[in-house]
Amino acid sequence: MRKRRSGNLLRWTLLVAFVWTLTPAIFAGNEVMGEIQFIGKTKVEKTSGVWVDGGYVGYLKELKGSKKVLLLPGEHVIAVRQDGYQDFTQRVVVQPGQKQVIRVEMQKTPAMPFPTVTATVKIEVNPSRAAVFVDGLFVGHVGEFEGVGRGMLVAPGSHKIRVALPGYKTFETDIDPLANQKVEVKTDLVKDDNVVTDPLLKPQGSEPEATPPPPPEPATTPQR
Repeated sequence: MRKRRSGNLLRWTLLVAFVWTLTPAIFAGNEVMGEIQFIGKTKVEKTSGVWVDGGYVGYLKELKGSKKVLLLPGEHVIAVRQDGYQDFTQRVVVQPGQKQVIRVEMQKTPAMPFPTVTATVKIEVNPSRAAVFVDGLFVGHVGEFEGVGRGMLVAPGSHKIRVALPGYKTFETDIDPLANQKVEVKTDLVKDDNVVTDPLLKPQGSEPEATPPPPPEPATTPQR
């Protein structure tokens, strides 16, 4: 009996020693990464989409806690986008184990005429943090367009709705609403373990310096 207990005690001692040896190596990995923290004053900034090195990572308000942005040391390009606003672009040099704060301020694009007659699109998609694109343009995340009193105003006619999130298969659908019509887009995204292939989300390499593209035709506006 004593021998059996001694054997068990020895195994536990070796196991604890093994885990203790591994622990510093596990935490050492986090010390190599640098953190990017985003701050936005208004709802516009907080709901804007964030791209890092050309890859979509989420909307600004959610990028904290378990979703905080950790990057390898070196230069990275941060882009923040919102429908009706100029892209906010900034290059950062990440240092190991250091936190950098990026204060985002979105600037409106020049005023453009909005159609006097519109249709309303309500979007209910899970996960609600997924990015929404209309006719190839980022317009926000799902959470902005779901719920009572919320929706997206679009010009009557044909539009392509695209909902995408890294780790999930992209959902696409076409709508052709009439004037003053209400259309609902509702689905659950399906998980996909493969590498993200959506051209609107996947990294495209280093982005150029902040040079806002010409303003597109007004197509959408959130109803908040």
